[in-house]
Amino acid sequence: MKLQLALDLVNIPQAIEVVKEVEAFIDIVEIGTPVINKEGLKAVAEVKAAFPDLEVLADVKIMDAAAYEVSNAAAAGADIVTILAQAEDSSIKGAVEEAKKQGKKILVDMIAVKDIKTRAAELDELGADYICVHTGYDLQAEGKDSFEDLRTIKSVVKNAKTAIAGGIKLETLPEVIKAQPDLIIVGGGITSKENKGAEAEKIQKMMKESVTA
Repeated sequence: MKLQLALDLVNIPQAIEVVKEVEAFIDIVEIGTPVINKEGLKAVAEVKAAFPDLEVLADVKIMDAAAYEVSNAAAAGADIVTILAQAEDSSIKGAVEEAKKQGKKILVDMIAVKDIKTRAAELDELGADYICVHTGYDLQAEGKDSFEDLRTIKSVVKNAKTAIAGGIKLETLPEVIKAQPDLIIVGGGITSKENKGAEAEKIQKMMKESVTA
């Protein structure tokens, strides 16, 4: 089970400062869509240069021109690139093929997908590396949780790994761990804390203990 830190509301120098505090406790650092929209892929390049031992995910949420977008993100140093599950199958295929060519991985984001079970099975067939249940900011505000969706995805996928994102924090972590995703994505649950390193360490410890339990 890996821990991914999502950085959404920062600029590049702030991102590097935050990662410095937590790098010992995380596996992947996500350069979030708001950061990429504001700063471009140079945010990915600079974070990867500063932390070459961490995997970097570029949350570009591709919808079209998938192979081209993946190749740009890979050139900037991304190890994992995101595409939306709502994209056409041909786009997903293009993204997966380009990622394989570059030795990178594709995470498919299930945000706004209505028929989770059917789409997850299709994405698994199309070669997605990760399928991610994602409760977006707007739905979190309405109190939606993702655990049932994660269990649904786990029941149909044969090859893809599963990930979960959206409002996860130390208090909700036991329930997340119970659902056994391969990747847990935490943003504000770490970045909003005064002592980010200590919070990330607690989260990592709980995840490790669940594996040995």
